Amino acid sequence: MQFNKLTMSFSAMAAILLAPAAWAVPTFTTFEGISGDAAGLTAVRNSFRAAIGGGNVAGANGSFGGLRREINWDGVPNTLADSNALPADFFNVNSPRGVVLSTPGTGFMVSANSGGTQPVNFGFPNDFSTFSAERLFTAVSSNITDVSFFLPGTTTAATTSAFGLIFTDVEVFGETKLEFFDATNALIYSHFALTTGNQGLGFLGATVTDGAISRVRITAGRNLILGNGLLANPNDDVVAMDDFIYAEPIATVSVPEPSTLALLGLALIGLTMVRRQRR
Repeated sequence: MQFNKLTMSFSAMAAILLAPAAWAVPTFTTFEGISGDAAGLTAVRNSFRAAIGGGNVAGANGSFGGLRREINWDGVPNTLADSNALPADFFNVNSPRGVVLSTPGTGFMVSANSGGTQPVNFGFPNDFSTFSAERLFTAVSSNITDVSFFLPGTTTAATTSAFGLIFTDVEVFGETKLEFFDATNALIYSHFALTTGNQGLGFLGATVTDGAISRVRITAGRNLILGNGLLANPNDDVVAMDDFIYAEPIATVSVPEPSTLALLGLALIGLTMVRRQRR
């Protein structure tokens, strides 16, 4: 009888402790759209903005009402634009917006403004167009950009509940995508970008029911931009990026794994039963 009671208690506690793991599964809402020009893409961009909140007037460091941050690359100075590299932490140090970039490639580049020493759009004016004129963004020697979140201006790891961006020149479906990872580096969302056609613009983003997003991996096309007017090869699709939009980064909360909670609960039950038997 005592054994049966103990077994039932263990089972009940395990069920209770493991149940929150099911409740905590993040729910994503995807926002996407394409257009041949900026005007046609504004509606989906605005819908994503509204889902996050923060209004339409930017404050310091791209902050909208303390709820949303945006990067449109046009505030990057000429000294850090093509052909110079953009520091990976520019938008957490120079302009603190809680974003640090990384790539398997050699770095990052923001396109030049017209009238400068470098051609605009990384030297591909017949491939790329802009949503917010005039600068675009790319990784160099890689098609992968990882976006990690921090409390703006600090080294404190953070998470966000929404991220989206604008692509240009997505011509092959299945090569350009977003992948979201949580604080344990587990993949929690993945979605391919719609094809835009040559010089077309596309938006892809998602919101989540909690602040689960610790890192976003952007895969932009298959080809690699090596420098202004230089590609890794003449055949594969080359894709560039414009505006980043994301929810205000918040401090990461460390939550024990469900299995850890279950073991702790079972141990507590065991101690309780031992005490009862000694009475």
